[in-house]
Amino acid sequence: MVYVYLLRCADDSLYCGWTTDVGRRLASHRSGTASRYTRSRRPVELAAVISVADRSAALREEARVKQLPREAKLRLIQASLDAK
Repeated sequence: MVYVYLLRCADDSLYCGWTTDVGRRLASHRSGTASRYTRSRRPVELAAVISVADRSAALREEARVKQLPREAKLRLIQASLDAK
C-alpha cells in the first residue's frame, strides 16, 4: 500500500509527501533526516494519511494536494479526522 501524508510542523506550516511506510517516514522526519523543509521545523506531527492505489497515484495525489491552498489542506485534514 502507498500513502500520501500531511504533517503539521512546529511553525504551523503543512508538509505533504508520499511513502509506503508511514511510521518509518514519520520517524525520519522527526529525526531530521527526511527532508530539508521539516528538518528546520521540528517537531512535526502526522495530520492526515490518504491511502492510494500505487506509486503513480501517490505522485499525482501529492502534486494535487501541494497545489491546494492552505484552507483546503486544513479541510482535508479535518475530513480525515472526522472519518476516524
